[in-house]
Amino acid sequence: MADVLFKLKNVHFSYLGRIPALCGVDLTVAKGSRIAVIGANGSGKSTLLQMLDGLIFPDQGTIRAFGTELKESVFCDEDFSANFRKRVGLVFQNPDVQLFCPTVKEDILFGPLQLELERKKIEERFAYLVEALSIQGLLERPPHQLSIGEKRKVAIASVLIMDPEVLILDEPTAGLDPLTTRHIIDLLCDPSSEKTLITSTHDLHIVEEISDVVYVFGQDKRIVASGEPEKILKDEDLLRQNNLVHIHRHRHEDKTHAHPHLHIEHHG
Repeated sequence: MADVLFKLKNVHFSYLGRIPALCGVDLTVAKGSRIAVIGANGSGKSTLLQMLDGLIFPDQGTIRAFGTELKESVFCDEDFSANFRKRVGLVFQNPDVQLFCPTVKEDILFGPLQLELERKKIEERFAYLVEALSIQGLLERPPHQLSIGEKRKVAIASVLIMDPEVLILDEPTAGLDPLTTRHIIDLLCDPSSEKTLITSTHDLHIVEEISDVVYVFGQDKRIVASGEPEKILKDEDLLRQNNLVHIHRHRHEDKTHAHPHLHIEHHG
């Protein structure tokens, strides 16, 4: 049986003690697995990812990571905290949450320097990511002056440079043009990588590439379905019931019709 990195059992969480965000979630993440989390806005996806990153903790139920139950108290242990932060990296949905240094270069280098990673490794990873993400011209610019797509690439670089064992991404392609999206997916899905990849996304086009298993969250803040990407993406009723189908209007002569579209292409 594959090594279990994370195990959530009957996890509940609410904001301010009164706004439910997760309502009885059971989830296991095996080493080397690639997981996609899909669902409508407000279904609990971002909350789940922040819990996996040790930023929030269950009100009820348990979450274990690398054999240790995650609680606020365990992060008071500096050795545990430093080891966890080296092994797990989260790219937030809103890059402004992550970028705070005067320049892009400083933002990318901040994390590995704080974790005291090997200098040579930092330099090698920095050069590789700058080239792979085509951000050479951004390095001396203030992050707040960048476009949303540029900010997202810098936020991804600031996590990838630490080379975490577990990479957690919240809507990594939101706001990106198609070509940049292609570059990001190619970077994340490097066939030689052994990373565990956990991605929340509304972009159903990329689900088959980035995942081996898909979890669908419903409006009741629970997992309503899970399975292989092809199986989930072919279940039109499931996608429609969970607001994962686009509705487009088309004009035919003098009448306008609304049609649902899944916006998914299956390739042989």
